[in-house]
Amino acid sequence: MRVSNNLSLVLLAAGVTAQSVEPETGKLGDATIVSNNPVGVVYKAVLPAEAWFKPAYPDGGNIEGEVTAVAAESGEGVVYTYKLSNLPKEGGPFPYHLHVAPVPADGNCTVTLAHLDPFIRGENTSCNPFAPQTCQVGDLSGKFGEIRPEEDGTWETTYTDLYSSTLEGLGSFFGNRSIVFHYPNKTRISCANFEKVEGGVSSSVTVLPTVTGNGSYTILPTGGVSTTTGGGPSTTSDAGAGTETTTSPPLSGAAGLRGSAVGALVVGAVVMFML
Repeated sequence: MRVSNNLSLVLLAAGVTAQSVEPETGKLGDATIVSNNPVGVVYKAVLPAEAWFKPAYPDGGNIEGEVTAVAAESGEGVVYTYKLSNLPKEGGPFPYHLHVAPVPADGNCTVTLAHLDPFIRGENTSCNPFAPQTCQVGDLSGKFGEIRPEEDGTWETTYTDLYSSTLEGLGSFFGNRSIVFHYPNKTRISCANFEKVEGGVSSSVTVLPTVTGNGSYTILPTGGVSTTTGGGPSTTSDAGAGTETTTSPPLSGAAGLRGSAVGALVVGAVVMFML
């Protein structure tokens, strides 16, 4: 297993060398280092038994394994650990990214929308891994190298991404989102949702996005979603399905409970006044 917190060493191990690609800053600036991730919170994404893109596994099956993500001990960044096997024998190396929306019950990877990109960088220009703050937050393979399986079809690695968040409410929070594995031509092979497995019961409530034929969305650094319809600007996912629209991000359970409590108090006050 490749294990390193040094970005240059990770990139060299993954076969990535310095690029001539000029770093591209997002419309809202470069990604910011997340330094207040809650320590001890662990999220895990487990790949399903069947691939979404069936031609990748004509006899059935899928990439096997899981991705574990936990806040670094200092709270700065997130440590990702990958333990994968049965990767496709051909077609690599394989990119992978954090995507905006969760995977629905039917396992359709194409409705996970675009890469997690709270600083509105876009993906027309390739990520320069030697300037990771200028890359999309969700472009993990762009920052740390694509998957190059061993001869036996396995791939294991660990690295720390300073721009990911396990703190709910931030645009870089991925705990209610998904990870998607691709072919180089962007065809989505398989995908899985992250779920909290340690650090207390998850307080997030997943709200599936609304997908329409005309509209756009922007995931804001604060975790909000700006939606545009009609003639406004649009954002296109790499699924090739045109522009898509998401709902606002889910309220945390605590916020939802506070809202419910306030509503109950207001109703109670009205009843008492009437009496």
